[in-house]
Amino acid sequence: MRTRTVLIVLFEGMDALDVVSPIEILSAANLFADRTRAGSVAYRVRTASLGGTPVHSPSGLTLVPDTDLHTATTPHTLIVPGPHSGDGTTTVDPEVVSWLRQNAKRSQRIVSICTGAFLLAEAGLLTGKRVTTHWSQADELAQAYPGTEVDADPIFIRDGRISTSAGGTSGMDLMLALIEEDLGRDAALTLARHLVVFLRRPGTQRQFSTHLQAQLSDRQSLRDVQDWIAVHPDADLSVETLAQRANLSPRQFARAFTAETGTSPGRYVDQTRLETARRLLEDTQDSVEHIARVSGYPSTEAMRRAFHRALSISPAQYRQRF
Repeated sequence: MRTRTVLIVLFEGMDALDVVSPIEILSAANLFADRTRAGSVAYRVRTASLGGTPVHSPSGLTLVPDTDLHTATTPHTLIVPGPHSGDGTTTVDPEVVSWLRQNAKRSQRIVSICTGAFLLAEAGLLTGKRVTTHWSQADELAQAYPGTEVDADPIFIRDGRISTSAGGTSGMDLMLALIEEDLGRDAALTLARHLVVFLRRPGTQRQFSTHLQAQLSDRQSLRDVQDWIAVHPDADLSVETLAQRANLSPRQFARAFTAETGTSPGRYVDQTRLETARRLLEDTQDSVEHIARVSGYPSTEAMRRAFHRALSISPAQYRQRF
C-alpha cells in the first residue's frame, strides 16, 4: 500500500477544528489500512509552523508542531486550516502566505479547510479556480480576489489538484472524499460509519438545507408550518392547506410567508421535496418510484422534471454520480 505524506500548516489564530478534524480522520484511515493489511500506513501526517514554535487558537488550544515550515519536506498533500474570523473579517499571516506562494505548488494536492481558502487566494493559488469557503466569508473572498470563482453553495469543491471546503465539519466530508480516492470506497464508508457522519456527502450538497437557508419566520405559526413541511414533504402542501394550518387566509399566508422567510411557499415546498429526494438517492437503495412518492412528487416523471430543472440531470444519473 502506498504511503502518502500529509503536512498541516499551523499558525497563530487558526481554527483548531480545522486542524484536529483532518488529523483524526487520517489517523482512523491508518487504523483501517493496518487492519486490512497488517503494518500498512496510509498517511504520514506532520504539522509545521513558522520557526516550529507552538501556536494558539482562539478557543484556547495550544498546538505544538512537529517541525519548522522552512525545513519541512514537500508533502503529497498540503492542508491549510482557516484563520479564525470572529469579528466578521478574515486576516492572513503574510509570512505564512509567503511560504505558501513559494512552496505549495510542489505538493500533488492542496487542501483548504473553511477560510483557509483566503491564504491560498492571497498566495495566488486560486486564480482561475472554482472554490468555496464558509458561507459567511464567501462574499469577502469573492470581492478580495475577483480572479477566483467563489461558489458559496457546495460543502466542498475539487478543481484539479486544489480542494476547498466550507465550514470545519464539511472539511471532514472533503477528507473522506480524498480517502475514497486514495484507499477506495469501502475505506471511506467504514470511516464514515466509525465517525458517525454521513456516508460520504457529495461536494454538491449545499452548505444549508432548505430549512436553514430560508429565514425562520418571526411568527410561531409560520415556523410551525416550516417544520411541518420539512417533516412531511409527501403531505398536501398546497397554499390553501398550509394557510389553514397557520390560521390565515391563503392570500395572507402567502404574503406573510414570503415576507418573513424570503421565499414563496411554493418555492419552499419545491426545494424541500428536491432536497429530500436527493438525500434519499444518495443514502438509500430505495427505488426511484418509492423516493418520488415519499418526497411528495405525484409521479416519477414529475420528480425527473424537477431534477432536470434544478440540476440538469435525471434522478438515476444523480444516484449514479453520488
